[in-house]
Amino acid sequence: MLKKDIPDKDQAVDVSEKDKFLDGEMFANMVRGGAAQLRSNAEEVNNLNVFPVPDGDTGDNMRMTMEGGVAALDRVQTNNLADAAQKLSQGMLLGARGNSGVILSQFFAGLTRGFAKHRRANAQAVGAALQEGVKQAYASVITPTEGTILTVAREAVQYAVSRISEASTITSLISDLIKEMYNSLQRTPDLLPALKEAGVVDSGGAGLLYIMQGFYKILIGEEIDGGNARIVQLQQPEVDFSAFGPDSEMTYGYCTELLLQLLNHKTDAEAFDVKTVTEYLQTVGDSIVAFKTGTIVKLHVHTMTPDAVLQFCRQYGEFLSVKIENMSVQHNHTVTADLPAMQDSPTAREVKDFGTVAVASGDGIRALFRQLGVDEVVSGGQTQNPSAQDFLAAFERVNAENIFVFPNNGNIIMAAKQAAQLYEHGHVRVIESKDLGQGYAAISSLNFESGDPEQIAATLSEAMTMVSTGCISTSIRRADLGGVHIECGDHIGFVGKEMLVSCPNRLDASKQLLEKMGIADLYLITTFVGKDTDPAEVEALSTWVAECYPDVEFYTVDGGQEVYPYIFVAE
Repeated sequence: MLKKDIPDKDQAVDVSEKDKFLDGEMFANMVRGGAAQLRSNAEEVNNLNVFPVPDGDTGDNMRMTMEGGVAALDRVQTNNLADAAQKLSQGMLLGARGNSGVILSQFFAGLTRGFAKHRRANAQAVGAALQEGVKQAYASVITPTEGTILTVAREAVQYAVSRISEASTITSLISDLIKEMYNSLQRTPDLLPALKEAGVVDSGGAGLLYIMQGFYKILIGEEIDGGNARIVQLQQPEVDFSAFGPDSEMTYGYCTELLLQLLNHKTDAEAFDVKTVTEYLQTVGDSIVAFKTGTIVKLHVHTMTPDAVLQFCRQYGEFLSVKIENMSVQHNHTVTADLPAMQDSPTAREVKDFGTVAVASGDGIRALFRQLGVDEVVSGGQTQNPSAQDFLAAFERVNAENIFVFPNNGNIIMAAKQAAQLYEHGHVRVIESKDLGQGYAAISSLNFESGDPEQIAATLSEAMTMVSTGCISTSIRRADLGGVHIECGDHIGFVGKEMLVSCPNRLDASKQLLEKMGIADLYLITTFVGKDTDPAEVEALSTWVAECYPDVEFYTVDGGQEVYPYIFVAE
């Protein structure tokens, strides 16, 4: 796997004066190349999934994290390495998705710290920066696990740095890096038994290798697979300007977004408090999102007076980008009919004591969470992990002193925590719900009467221990896991990371999974029924439970989730 892109050990490297130093322009091009190489191979990384379920998203998470950094780089032009790295890191931290994406963003944040004093860097300085990247990546994980992207990064950097000499170039350093990265990746199954049992290497490590292969290809002037290394822009849907004509009245206002570079001759850029902006925006609009990263403020507001917003912000800096769209003709993910009319919106929002944010996939689950009192439901889940920036936007909309977050997926917890660290307007507590069942149990027990955030958090965490969550899905490959033989196309059932059932028939698989979960000793099972599930099959399953286990209350919810036709939450 991947060996065709590993530099030949005897390959001669053309040493030029330019190759002895890495500057901002070359770094930016290498990053674009890394993103392009990963994008070309993201599906392969997705398929390196321990469970043979169509929910692999590591490749997509790492790709979107990289592309968030590239988008930030594309907004500036600089030959200063420190500046280019800083812009990249800002974009990646905000765009980080999934555990692999967060670790990747932290690796580049450490690399940025290593480049902080360098307009350009030789191989020795780049090697030292790579070591900072490994250090920060490890620090971002409470309990680092070997056999993952962390190991691949650490072993490769150690090897590459150990080979640096006076004759080393940037190309020779990256060449050594990816040769050992490939070797380390092949060793990951020896460190993680789950990988060996599944017959795969670590997906995060593979994604990192692809990124570094892209770095190397740019250095040697090779074409990246798929052509241009820049981000492929999605085709924008056509705007229906007929929605706003000469006799129309402005109802929804303007969606106004901007990036503001704070300037020291106008304000103290480092010490600037973004509340200065948000407090003003509350007087002229709603749907406010504003946060500060370094010396850049990003904001979003729905307002009738975008000109006033621009005039106010220019007191403190100048714009890097501005986008203003009439929401009556704006075509994006928001349906115009669902937008609140501006004149009916409050001009200022009162800060609440407590607020909640939850992640959910499926219209039915999202609706249920709102009914249970969740303030903001972030769309996402398996294969659709929200970014840190998505969480930040939700925190701003909640507008509370204390915010409780329910990721409801083990692969989303790190992004939620990264956003919590970046958020400055309240205290965010991430309740580490690793699946839908844990999140549902915790959200169902929400009670703010005590007024004590720590006590509330403890109660929510305790509620999660009272449930077990089982999932049914379809296998995408043959495998043997946990003593269960699986054929491609089988319907499989598992709880957490334990594979329990594999059957050709989905109804039989569902029955067997419920029995493995100890249905005879349960009193309540809430079943979230997935998208396009056969109603007759749901009825048959309910009838089976009623006849065989009459003491068990079997409750179904039209969840509308993808990937998992059934999610059983057992109490």
